[in-house]
Amino acid sequence: MTLTKRAELRRIPDRGSRERETINQILDAGFLAHVGFCVAGQPFVIPTLYGRDEEKLYLHGSAASRMLRELETGIPACVTVTLVDGLVLARSAFDHSMNYRSVVAFGIARKIADAEQRIRSLRVISEHLIAGRWQEIREPNEKELKRQRFLNS
Repeated sequence: MTLTKRAELRRIPDRGSRERETINQILDAGFLAHVGFCVAGQPFVIPTLYGRDEEKLYLHGSAASRMLRELETGIPACVTVTLVDGLVLARSAFDHSMNYRSVVAFGIARKIADAEQRIRSLRVISEHLIAGRWQEIREPNEKELKRQRFLNS
């Protein structure tokens, strides 16, 4: 993980963390990421499932996915995972809030072309969603692998 100026914690920085252990705990507890990217000046934010292995995040989806097609060209992306711990209700609507933990990661995604690595990516995502799931399902066949795109960052 490279810490840069754009990842600086600005608003109430003492409530945030840049510790790898804290970041991994949040990523491991979540399963839904929102991926932000920009195409021809138009921003997009797409929800997607993900998996984490060490310092890599894995994404996959349909080969027709605009998000994955665009990301594999090397455009900058932002991946956000948020865990809502509770709503804070107040007497005034102005003071309503929420308690949450989140990770905002910036980077460039890379296409995974190797068939063995693509299967490994699916295993990482499957096991991230439901531990032990890979042992209960059949592995994807060649036709299924061709219909999907795989990226990591």
